[in-house]
Amino acid sequence: MKQIHKINRRLSKQIFVGNVAIGGDSPISVQSMTNTDTCDVDSTVNQILSLENAGADLVRVSIPTMDAAEAFKKIKKRVNIPLITDIHFDYKIALKVAGYGADCLRINPGNIGKEDRIKEVVASAKDNGIPIRIGVNAGSLEKDLQKKYTEPTPEAMVESAFRHIDILDRLNFDNYKVSLKASEVFMTVFAYRQLASQIDNPLHLGITEAGSFRSGAVKSSIGMGLLLSEGIGDTIRVSLASDPVDEIKVGFDILKSLHLRKKGVNLIACPSCSRQKFDVISVVNELESRLEDITESIDVAVIGCVVNGPGEAKEVSVGLTGGSPNLLYIDGKTHSKVTNDSLVDTLEAQIRRRIPISNV
Repeated sequence: MKQIHKINRRLSKQIFVGNVAIGGDSPISVQSMTNTDTCDVDSTVNQILSLENAGADLVRVSIPTMDAAEAFKKIKKRVNIPLITDIHFDYKIALKVAGYGADCLRINPGNIGKEDRIKEVVASAKDNGIPIRIGVNAGSLEKDLQKKYTEPTPEAMVESAFRHIDILDRLNFDNYKVSLKASEVFMTVFAYRQLASQIDNPLHLGITEAGSFRSGAVKSSIGMGLLLSEGIGDTIRVSLASDPVDEIKVGFDILKSLHLRKKGVNLIACPSCSRQKFDVISVVNELESRLEDITESIDVAVIGCVVNGPGEAKEVSVGLTGGSPNLLYIDGKTHSKVTNDSLVDTLEAQIRRRIPISNV
Protein backbone atom coordinates (compact mmCIF):
# COMPACT_ATOMS: atom_id res chain seq x y z
CA MET A 1 0.00 0.00 0.00
CA LYS A 2 1.34 3.40 -0.98
CA GLN A 3 2.59 5.61 1.87
CA ILE A 4 1.13 9.11 1.51
CA HIS A 5 3.05 10.90 4.25
CA LYS A 6 6.55 10.45 5.63
CA ILE A 7 7.33 11.58 9.19
CA ASN A 8 10.59 13.49 9.63
CA ARG A 9 11.97 12.24 12.91
CA ARG A 10 13.73 14.47 15.40
CA LEU A 11 17.48 13.94 15.11
CA SER A 12 18.71 12.49 18.39
CA LYS A 13 21.93 10.95 19.65
CA GLN A 14 22.16 7.20 19.28
CA ILE A 15 22.73 4.97 22.29
CA PHE A 16 22.67 1.20 22.62
CA VAL A 17 20.68 -0.97 25.01
CA GLY A 18 22.45 -4.25 24.54
CA ASN A 19 22.49 -4.71 20.77
CA VAL A 20 19.43 -2.51 20.18
CA ALA A 21 20.14 0.98 18.89
CA ILE A 22 17.98 3.76 20.34
CA GLY A 23 17.84 7.14 18.60
CA GLY A 24 19.61 8.41 15.53
CA ASP A 25 18.15 6.79 12.44
CA SER A 26 17.45 3.44 14.16
CA PRO A 27 13.92 2.00 14.16
CA ILE A 28 11.69 3.06 17.05
CA SER A 29 11.91 0.16 19.50
CA VAL A 30 8.97 -1.35 21.37
CA GLN A 31 9.29 -2.51 24.95
CA SER A 32 7.25 -3.79 27.85
CA MET A 33 7.81 -4.63 31.51
CA THR A 34 7.44 -7.89 33.39
CA ASN A 35 4.75 -8.03 36.10
CA THR A 36 5.88 -11.27 37.70
CA ASP A 37 7.68 -11.47 41.05
CA THR A 38 11.29 -11.01 39.90
CA CYS A 39 12.42 -13.45 42.57
CA ASP A 40 10.34 -16.11 40.81
CA VAL A 41 12.97 -16.75 38.17
CA ASP A 42 11.06 -19.31 36.11
CA SER A 43 7.90 -17.19 35.85
CA THR A 44 9.89 -14.07 34.96
CA VAL A 45 11.94 -15.87 32.31
CA ASN A 46 8.79 -17.37 30.78
CA GLN A 47 7.17 -13.94 30.58
CA ILE A 48 10.27 -12.41 29.01
CA LEU A 49 10.29 -15.18 26.39
CA SER A 50 6.61 -14.60 25.62
CA LEU A 51 7.31 -10.89 25.15
CA GLU A 52 10.23 -11.68 22.86
CA ASN A 53 8.04 -14.04 20.83
CA ALA A 54 5.47 -11.24 20.51
CA GLY A 55 8.15 -9.05 18.91
CA ALA A 56 9.47 -7.00 21.85
CA ASP A 57 12.80 -5.30 21.24
CA LEU A 58 13.50 -4.67 24.93
CA VAL A 59 12.11 -5.81 28.29
CA ARG A 60 12.23 -3.97 31.62
CA VAL A 61 12.42 -5.82 34.93
CA SER A 62 11.78 -4.27 38.33
CA ILE A 63 14.58 -4.84 40.88
CA PRO A 64 13.19 -3.67 44.25
CA THR A 65 15.47 -5.71 46.56
CA MET A 66 18.86 -7.35 46.72
CA ASP A 67 17.13 -10.72 46.48
CA ALA A 68 15.60 -9.54 43.22
CA ALA A 69 19.07 -8.49 42.05
CA GLU A 70 20.36 -12.01 42.71
CA ALA A 71 17.38 -13.42 40.82
CA PHE A 72 18.14 -11.06 37.94
CA LYS A 73 21.59 -12.60 37.62
CA LYS A 74 19.95 -15.97 36.92
CA ILE A 75 17.30 -14.46 34.65
CA LYS A 76 19.87 -12.68 32.52
CA LYS A 77 21.70 -15.93 31.79
CA ARG A 78 18.53 -17.55 30.46
CA VAL A 79 17.36 -14.93 27.95
CA ASN A 80 18.84 -13.15 24.94
CA ILE A 81 16.71 -10.01 24.65
CA PRO A 82 18.25 -6.87 26.22
CA LEU A 83 17.01 -6.26 29.77
CA ILE A 84 16.48 -2.88 31.43
CA THR A 85 16.56 -2.89 35.22
CA ASP A 86 14.13 -0.62 37.07
CA ILE A 87 15.67 0.66 40.32
CA HIS A 88 14.62 3.23 42.88
CA PHE A 89 16.35 4.60 46.00
CA ASP A 90 18.98 1.91 46.68
CA TYR A 91 22.14 2.67 44.72
CA LYS A 92 23.71 -0.63 45.80
CA ILE A 93 21.10 -2.51 43.76
CA ALA A 94 22.12 -0.51 40.68
CA LEU A 95 25.76 -1.40 41.25
CA LYS A 96 24.89 -5.06 41.70
CA VAL A 97 22.81 -5.49 38.53
CA ALA A 98 25.30 -3.47 36.49
CA GLY A 99 27.81 -6.17 37.34
CA TYR A 100 25.30 -8.88 36.51
CA GLY A 101 24.86 -7.76 32.92
CA ALA A 102 21.99 -5.26 32.95
CA ASP A 103 21.72 -3.62 29.54
CA CYS A 104 20.32 -0.34 30.91
CA LEU A 105 19.65 1.20 34.31
CA ARG A 106 16.30 2.92 34.78
CA ILE A 107 16.98 5.26 37.69
CA ASN A 108 16.53 8.83 38.72
CA PRO A 109 19.97 10.02 39.82
CA GLY A 110 18.40 12.43 42.29
CA ASN A 111 16.61 9.77 44.32
CA ILE A 112 19.42 7.32 44.96
CA GLY A 113 21.22 9.32 47.60
CA LYS A 114 24.13 11.68 48.00
CA GLU A 115 26.52 12.78 45.28
CA ASP A 116 29.13 10.14 46.08
CA ARG A 117 26.56 7.38 45.59
CA ILE A 118 25.44 8.84 42.30
CA LYS A 119 29.10 9.01 41.20
CA GLU A 120 29.49 5.30 41.98
CA VAL A 121 26.48 4.34 39.90
CA VAL A 122 27.52 6.51 36.98
CA ALA A 123 31.07 5.17 37.16
CA SER A 124 29.71 1.63 37.08
CA ALA A 125 27.50 2.49 34.10
CA LYS A 126 30.56 3.90 32.31
CA ASP A 127 32.71 0.89 33.10
CA ASN A 128 30.06 -1.54 31.89
CA GLY A 129 28.96 0.52 28.88
CA ILE A 130 25.43 0.74 30.21
CA PRO A 131 23.07 3.63 29.41
CA ILE A 132 20.77 5.19 31.98
CA ARG A 133 17.13 6.09 31.55
CA ILE A 134 15.98 9.10 33.53
CA GLY A 135 12.31 8.45 34.22
CA VAL A 136 10.14 11.37 35.37
CA ASN A 137 6.56 10.63 36.41
CA ALA A 138 3.94 13.28 37.14
CA GLY A 139 2.79 11.27 40.16
CA SER A 140 6.16 11.26 41.91
CA LEU A 141 7.60 14.75 41.41
CA GLU A 142 9.94 16.15 44.04
CA LYS A 143 8.16 17.73 47.00
CA ASP A 144 9.56 21.21 46.36
CA LEU A 145 8.34 21.07 42.77
CA GLN A 146 4.91 19.99 43.96
CA LYS A 147 4.88 23.00 46.26
CA LYS A 148 6.22 25.37 43.59
CA TYR A 149 3.71 24.38 40.90
CA THR A 150 0.87 23.29 43.32
CA GLU A 151 0.03 20.44 40.93
CA PRO A 152 1.75 18.36 38.25
CA THR A 153 2.38 20.39 35.09
CA PRO A 154 4.49 19.91 31.96
CA GLU A 155 6.85 22.62 33.21
CA ALA A 156 7.28 20.83 36.55
CA MET A 157 8.08 17.57 34.76
CA VAL A 158 10.66 19.22 32.53
CA GLU A 159 12.28 20.98 35.50
CA SER A 160 12.50 17.65 37.30
CA ALA A 161 14.09 16.04 34.26
CA PHE A 162 16.74 18.75 34.05
CA ARG A 163 17.69 18.24 37.69
CA HIS A 164 18.65 14.68 36.86
CA ILE A 165 20.16 15.62 33.50
CA ASP A 166 22.33 18.26 35.18
CA ILE A 167 23.71 15.66 37.57
CA LEU A 168 24.76 13.41 34.69
CA ASP A 169 26.18 16.37 32.77
CA ARG A 170 28.35 17.34 35.75
CA LEU A 171 29.67 13.79 35.81
CA ASN A 172 30.42 13.95 32.07
CA PHE A 173 27.93 11.16 31.29
CA ASP A 174 25.78 11.55 28.19
CA ASN A 175 24.82 7.92 27.55
CA TYR A 176 21.21 8.39 28.64
CA LYS A 177 17.62 8.67 27.46
CA VAL A 178 14.72 10.43 29.16
CA SER A 179 11.02 9.82 29.72
CA LEU A 180 8.36 12.27 30.94
CA LYS A 181 5.23 10.32 31.73
CA ALA A 182 1.81 11.30 33.03
CA SER A 183 -1.58 9.59 32.89
CA GLU A 184 -3.04 12.75 31.35
CA VAL A 185 -2.48 12.82 27.61
CA PHE A 186 -1.95 16.53 26.99
CA MET A 187 0.32 16.98 30.02
CA THR A 188 2.53 14.25 28.65
CA VAL A 189 2.52 15.63 25.11
CA PHE A 190 3.31 19.19 26.19
CA ALA A 191 6.14 18.01 28.47
CA TYR A 192 7.80 15.95 25.73
CA ARG A 193 7.50 18.79 23.23
CA GLN A 194 9.28 21.15 25.62
CA LEU A 195 12.08 18.74 26.41
CA ALA A 196 12.53 17.62 22.79
CA SER A 197 13.39 21.19 21.81
CA GLN A 198 16.06 21.50 24.52
CA ILE A 199 18.07 18.25 24.42
CA ASP A 200 19.12 15.82 21.72
CA ASN A 201 19.25 12.64 23.80
CA PRO A 202 16.82 9.85 22.88
CA LEU A 203 13.31 10.01 24.33
CA HIS A 204 11.35 7.08 25.72
CA LEU A 205 7.61 7.67 25.15
CA GLY A 206 4.69 6.49 27.21
CA ILE A 207 1.40 7.46 28.81
CA THR A 208 1.86 6.06 32.30
CA GLU A 209 -0.93 4.24 34.13
CA ALA A 210 -3.03 4.60 30.98
CA GLY A 211 -5.67 2.14 32.19
CA SER A 212 -7.27 -1.08 31.02
CA PHE A 213 -6.61 -2.70 27.67
CA ARG A 214 -9.24 -0.70 25.81
CA SER A 215 -8.96 2.73 27.43
CA GLY A 216 -5.21 2.45 27.84
CA ALA A 217 -4.71 1.54 24.20
CA VAL A 218 -6.80 4.54 23.14
CA LYS A 219 -4.99 7.02 25.42
CA SER A 220 -1.58 5.66 24.42
CA SER A 221 -2.44 5.79 20.74
CA ILE A 222 -3.58 9.39 20.97
CA GLY A 223 -0.74 10.65 23.16
CA MET A 224 2.13 8.79 21.53
CA GLY A 225 0.55 9.17 18.11
CA LEU A 226 0.62 12.95 18.44
CA LEU A 227 4.28 12.94 19.43
CA LEU A 228 5.41 10.31 16.96
CA SER A 229 3.64 12.13 14.11
CA GLU A 230 5.78 15.16 15.00
CA GLY A 231 8.95 13.06 14.85
CA ILE A 232 9.37 12.88 18.64
CA GLY A 233 10.21 9.54 20.23
CA ASP A 234 12.87 6.85 19.91
CA THR A 235 11.48 3.97 21.98
CA ILE A 236 7.97 3.36 23.32
CA ARG A 237 6.13 1.46 26.01
CA VAL A 238 2.33 1.15 26.02
CA SER A 239 1.37 0.92 29.72
CA LEU A 240 -1.71 -1.26 30.11
CA ALA A 241 -3.43 -2.97 33.03
CA SER A 242 -3.38 -6.10 30.89
CA ASP A 243 -1.11 -8.89 29.76
CA PRO A 244 2.29 -7.32 28.92
CA VAL A 245 2.14 -9.06 25.54
CA ASP A 246 -0.82 -6.79 24.72
CA GLU A 247 1.51 -3.80 25.22
CA ILE A 248 3.81 -5.10 22.49
CA LYS A 249 0.95 -5.74 20.08
CA VAL A 250 -0.57 -2.29 20.58
CA GLY A 251 2.86 -0.66 20.38
CA PHE A 252 3.56 -2.15 16.98
CA ASP A 253 0.07 -1.32 15.78
CA ILE A 254 0.69 2.33 16.67
CA LEU A 255 3.99 2.38 14.79
CA LYS A 256 2.57 0.51 11.79
CA SER A 257 -0.34 2.94 11.50
CA LEU A 258 2.19 5.80 11.24
CA HIS A 259 4.46 3.86 8.83
CA LEU A 260 7.25 4.00 11.40
CA ARG A 261 7.72 0.22 11.68
CA LYS A 262 6.78 -2.59 9.37
CA LYS A 263 6.46 -5.78 11.33
CA GLY A 264 3.85 -8.47 10.94
CA VAL A 265 0.52 -8.46 9.15
CA ASN A 266 -1.16 -5.12 8.54
CA LEU A 267 -4.76 -6.29 8.49
CA ILE A 268 -7.27 -3.94 6.85
CA ALA A 269 -10.87 -4.94 7.58
CA CYS A 270 -14.28 -3.37 7.26
CA PRO A 271 -16.47 -2.99 10.37
CA SER A 272 -19.13 -5.04 8.51
CA CYS A 273 -22.79 -4.28 7.84
CA SER A 274 -25.85 -6.00 6.40
CA ARG A 275 -24.21 -6.00 2.95
CA GLN A 276 -21.52 -8.43 4.10
CA LYS A 277 -21.42 -11.75 2.26
CA PHE A 278 -19.52 -13.55 5.04
CA ASP A 279 -18.96 -13.06 8.78
CA VAL A 280 -16.18 -10.47 8.58
CA ILE A 281 -15.58 -10.24 12.33
CA SER A 282 -15.09 -13.97 12.90
CA VAL A 283 -12.89 -14.31 9.80
CA VAL A 284 -10.68 -11.39 10.85
CA ASN A 285 -10.36 -12.58 14.47
CA GLU A 286 -9.47 -16.12 13.41
CA LEU A 287 -7.01 -14.91 10.80
CA GLU A 288 -5.32 -12.53 13.21
CA SER A 289 -4.94 -15.33 15.76
CA ARG A 290 -3.40 -17.69 13.22
CA LEU A 291 -0.91 -15.15 11.87
CA GLU A 292 0.59 -13.89 15.14
CA ASP A 293 3.86 -15.69 14.43
CA ILE A 294 4.53 -13.73 11.23
CA THR A 295 7.04 -10.91 11.64
CA GLU A 296 7.51 -10.11 7.94
CA SER A 297 5.59 -7.03 6.78
CA ILE A 298 2.58 -7.74 4.56
CA ASP A 299 -0.66 -5.87 3.85
CA VAL A 300 -3.90 -7.86 3.85
CA ALA A 301 -7.47 -6.63 3.28
CA VAL A 302 -10.67 -8.40 4.29
CA ILE A 303 -13.74 -6.52 3.08
CA GLY A 304 -17.27 -7.92 3.33
CA CYS A 305 -18.88 -6.51 0.19
CA VAL A 306 -18.18 -4.95 -3.21
CA VAL A 307 -18.68 -1.29 -2.19
CA ASN A 308 -15.07 -0.75 -1.02
CA GLY A 309 -13.79 -4.29 -1.42
CA PRO A 310 -12.21 -4.24 -4.87
CA GLY A 311 -10.54 -0.87 -4.29
CA GLU A 312 -8.97 -2.01 -1.01
CA ALA A 313 -8.06 -5.46 -2.33
CA LYS A 314 -6.17 -4.03 -5.29
CA GLU A 315 -3.87 -2.04 -2.98
CA VAL A 316 -2.55 -4.96 -0.89
CA SER A 317 -0.63 -8.21 -1.31
CA VAL A 318 -3.61 -10.40 -0.42
CA GLY A 319 -7.18 -9.13 -0.51
CA LEU A 320 -10.65 -10.62 -0.12
CA THR A 321 -13.88 -9.04 -1.31
CA GLY A 322 -17.26 -10.44 -0.32
CA GLY A 323 -19.71 -10.99 -3.14
CA SER A 324 -21.51 -13.57 -5.22
CA PRO A 325 -18.98 -15.10 -5.40
CA ASN A 326 -16.29 -13.90 -2.95
CA LEU A 327 -13.16 -12.91 -4.83
CA LEU A 328 -9.54 -13.31 -3.78
CA TYR A 329 -7.02 -10.76 -5.08
CA ILE A 330 -3.27 -11.36 -5.19
CA ASP A 331 -0.97 -8.39 -5.75
CA GLY A 332 -3.85 -6.29 -6.99
CA LYS A 333 -5.21 -8.79 -9.51
CA THR A 334 -8.22 -11.10 -9.34
CA HIS A 335 -6.96 -14.56 -8.45
CA SER A 336 -9.82 -16.93 -7.66
CA LYS A 337 -13.28 -17.44 -6.22
CA VAL A 338 -13.51 -18.46 -2.57
CA THR A 339 -16.39 -20.12 -0.75
CA ASN A 340 -17.40 -19.00 2.76
CA ASP A 341 -16.33 -22.27 4.38
CA SER A 342 -12.75 -21.96 3.12
CA LEU A 343 -12.07 -18.23 3.60
CA VAL A 344 -9.65 -18.38 6.54
CA ASP A 345 -7.72 -21.42 5.29
CA THR A 346 -7.35 -19.89 1.81
CA LEU A 347 -6.26 -16.49 3.10
CA GLU A 348 -3.75 -17.99 5.52
CA ALA A 349 -2.25 -20.20 2.82
CA GLN A 350 -1.88 -17.32 0.38
CA ILE A 351 -0.34 -15.04 3.01
CA ARG A 352 2.17 -17.65 4.15
CA ARG A 353 3.08 -18.35 0.53
CA ARG A 354 4.40 -14.78 0.36
CA ILE A 355 6.43 -14.93 3.57
CA PRO A 356 10.03 -16.24 3.64
CA ILE A 357 10.16 -19.59 5.43
CA SER A 358 12.65 -18.25 7.99
CA ASN A 359 10.10 -15.68 9.18
CA VAL A 360 7.15 -17.99 9.93
